[in-house]
Amino acid sequence: MKANAKGRLSAPLKNVEYRALWFAEALSSAGDQLAKVALAILVFSRTGSALWAAAVYALTFLPALAGGLGLSHLADRYPRRTVLAVASAIQCVLVGLMALPGMPIGALCALLVGVQLAGSPANAAQNAVTREVFTDDELYLRSQDFRGITNNTVMLLGLAGGGLLVSLVGTSWALAIDSVTFAVAGLVVWLWVEHRPAAGGRHTTWFGATKWVFAQPRLRVLLALSWLVGLAVVPEGLAAPLAHQLGEHPSAVGWLLAADPLGFVVGAFLLSHYASAQTRLRMLGVLAASSLALLAVFFVKPNLGLALALLALAGATGAYIITVTATFSTWVPNELRGSAGGLYRTGLRVVQGLGVALGGAVAQLIGSAANAIALAGLVGMIVAIPTALSWAKVRRSVVAESEG
Repeated sequence: MKANAKGRLSAPLKNVEYRALWFAEALSSAGDQLAKVALAILVFSRTGSALWAAAVYALTFLPALAGGLGLSHLADRYPRRTVLAVASAIQCVLVGLMALPGMPIGALCALLVGVQLAGSPANAAQNAVTREVFTDDELYLRSQDFRGITNNTVMLLGLAGGGLLVSLVGTSWALAIDSVTFAVAGLVVWLWVEHRPAAGGRHTTWFGATKWVFAQPRLRVLLALSWLVGLAVVPEGLAAPLAHQLGEHPSAVGWLLAADPLGFVVGAFLLSHYASAQTRLRMLGVLAASSLALLAVFFVKPNLGLALALLALAGATGAYIITVTATFSTWVPNELRGSAGGLYRTGLRVVQGLGVALGGAVAQLIGSAANAIALAGLVGMIVAIPTALSWAKVRRSVVAESEG
C-alpha cells in the first residue's frame, strides 16, 4: 500500500530549512567526489607512485575517524548552524589552498587532513539539526531517505563522470570547484537554516555521549545492525579481481561498483514510498539478514549478469541502514545527538574499512574473489540472525513502553 502524503519521499522538501541542508550537503558531496579523483590523478602524476596515491586517498578516510569521536562534540557544545557555516568556511579555504598550482605533496596531505577534520563536526551538526527540523518521525525518516538517495546518486555520477570532468578542467580547477561548493554550502546554511542555541552547552563532557550510548541496550543493538554493513561492503573492494575472475572486460569493474549504490537508491525509494516508519522498524532484522544472504549466493560462481543482480538486490535490502541511522538519532537526547552521531558514523567507517581490507586478504588467501564475497555473506548471516532476534525483543519492549 502506498504511503500517505506525509510519508511521500518529496514531503520533506516542503520545509525551507531541510531544502537548504539537503542542497548544501549534495553540493559539497559532488565537489568532494570531484576532489577525490583530482587528488588521485594529481599525486600519481607527480610521484608516479601507486603507494602515494593510495596514501592520499586514505587521508580522505582516516582523519574522519579521530574527528568523528572527538570533534563531533562541537555540534552539541555550540549552535549547530554556526558549526556548519564555520566548518564550510574552513574547508573552503583549505581546499582553495590545495588548488594552488605547485603545492608540495606534504602540504597537500596536511591540508587534506584539515579538511577531513573540519568535516566531522559539520556532519554531526547536519544530522542533529535535521532531527530538530523534523519532530515528526515519518517526515524525519523520509528526509533521511531522500538524503541517502541523493548521496548514492552523487556517488554513481562520480563513478560515471568524475574522471572525465577532471580530465577536461584539470586538477587545480577541479579542486577550485570543490572550494566554491563549500563556500556556497556554508552561505546557504547560514541564510536559510534557523539559529538555535547550543543543545548541550559547556557542561557536556567530550566523551559523555559514548558512555551513555553503550549503556543503552537498545542503542547497542542498533549499532550491531549498522556494523553488519562492514561485511556487506566486501564486494566493493573486490570489484576488480571479481571482474577478472569472471573473465570480463575491465569496464565491468565500473558496473560491479555501480550495482550496489543503484540498488540502494531503488530500495530506499521503495521503502520510503510504500512502508511506514513502524513497518520499517519491523522489517529491520529481515532486511539486514537478507542483504548478507544474497552475498552468500556467490558460492555458485555467478556470471556477470547474476553477480550484478545479486549486488543490486543486496544494495536494495541494504537500504535498511537508513532506518537504523534515523532510529538511532531519534532515540538519543538532543543534547547528546551530535556526539552520539559522531560515534555512530565512526563505527560505520571503521567496520567498512576493516571489511574491505579483510575481504581482500581472504580473497588473496583462498584465490577467489567470489568465494571471499560468499564467505562474507555467510559470516554476516551467522551474526545477523541473533542480532535480528535481539532487535525483535527491543522493538517489542519499545512498543510496550509506548502503549503503557
